[in-house]
Amino acid sequence: MSKAGITLATADPPAPAVRLTGRRGVELALIVLAVLLSVYGYCAVGLARNGTVPPGAAGYGAGLGVLALVAHLAVRWRAPCADPVLLPIGVLLNGLGLVLIYRLDLETPGDPAAPAQLIWSTLGVALFIMVVLVLRDHRVLRNYTYVCVTVALVLLTVPILFPAVNGARIWIRVAGFSIQPGEFAKVLLAVFFAAYLAANRGALTYAGRRARWLRLPTGRVLGPIVAVWLVSVGVLVLERDLGTSLLFFGLFVVLLYVATGRTGWIAVGLLLASLGAVAVGRLEPHVHHRIETWLRPFGSIEAGEGPNQIAQSLFAFAEGGTLGTGLGLGHSVLIGFAVKSDFILATAGEELGLAGLSAIFLLYGLLVERGYRAGLALRDPFGRLLAVGLASLVALQVFVIAGGVTGLIPLTGMAMPFLAQGGSSVVTNWAIVALLVRLSDSARRQGGGGAPR
Repeated sequence: MSKAGITLATADPPAPAVRLTGRRGVELALIVLAVLLSVYGYCAVGLARNGTVPPGAAGYGAGLGVLALVAHLAVRWRAPCADPVLLPIGVLLNGLGLVLIYRLDLETPGDPAAPAQLIWSTLGVALFIMVVLVLRDHRVLRNYTYVCVTVALVLLTVPILFPAVNGARIWIRVAGFSIQPGEFAKVLLAVFFAAYLAANRGALTYAGRRARWLRLPTGRVLGPIVAVWLVSVGVLVLERDLGTSLLFFGLFVVLLYVATGRTGWIAVGLLLASLGAVAVGRLEPHVHHRIETWLRPFGSIEAGEGPNQIAQSLFAFAEGGTLGTGLGLGHSVLIGFAVKSDFILATAGEELGLAGLSAIFLLYGLLVERGYRAGLALRDPFGRLLAVGLASLVALQVFVIAGGVTGLIPLTGMAMPFLAQGGSSVVTNWAIVALLVRLSDSARRQGGGGAPR
């Protein structure tokens, strides 16, 4: 408006406060679908094997449903703005893993694994709930940077004192009870790497000597984290757990690249990984044997010794074809002792086919993508690096395991997240999902305002 020749500008009205929609209804619907698919798989196994619905189908569905519902209520209460896809993916993968292990138990009645896996899954969901309820702000974890790395190194070192199992010293076995400490150590090391790199990202990027295609930070800045990485990988090499060594190495390189934005670190990581693989492959008989098996998977057949595990795994994938033989109708049990752990993916490939296997990989891909999305949306460097690190742990582990059982890379011996038999693995992966839920909640709050709890 104008008055006495003077134009008066009226201020725009303040923008209304943004109210974030948590989409918890979407999450609940997806959880119901995940539970129903898991129960359907359980019933399909019973019908294929015995012609009847298993008597424990209702109990299995109710138990899985109650666990998922309690976890959903925890998210609804403490992280109402979290990504609604993360928890349902965990429920579906965990439920499918229980179905596959139960299916293999029918072939090995003297060695049941599904009841113990169900108990570990319950503990994993309990840990998920505890993390969501207790950890109100992920930035609190920065205060425990060096506590995390100390505990991680202790967890990695302790198994050296115990006897080797299948050629690797990665287990602690006491009175019939066993855990794999390295599974918990990977999350602690992810927290340490993220906190340290976030605090020193400026010095890592701009300080130090300039090479042709890479700026090398000063030893004072890069030394501590390289020392911790070398100690952890060295311990793992002594334990002959090269799969986890590769996992930690990949995590180290990925976070270093994300923190600095220097592509040269990827080249350095690939070079060091190649040199390490050649050295270990030549010097360590156990690893050398696995490389020889990878190069000639049908060598044992040609020698008249029968198919080895890799050959049986390849036969299972080939038998599955596009649509699979159907749950309960495969013969992957011929793989042998690791069929419920290292080679669980072969059972999925044979009985669900390429279509089912692709769906499983898409679930893992979606889980990783949602983790990266949360990292991109977070404003604080620590949260960004932690989200990327946790998502990368899942991505690297899936690649290492899937590559090993399909013959793409040498077999390393790790547990497929959520699917494979392994209590330590399933508990750790539920902790990873819980942290991603917390990080995604913080990301949406930082990006769009607050939402009532």
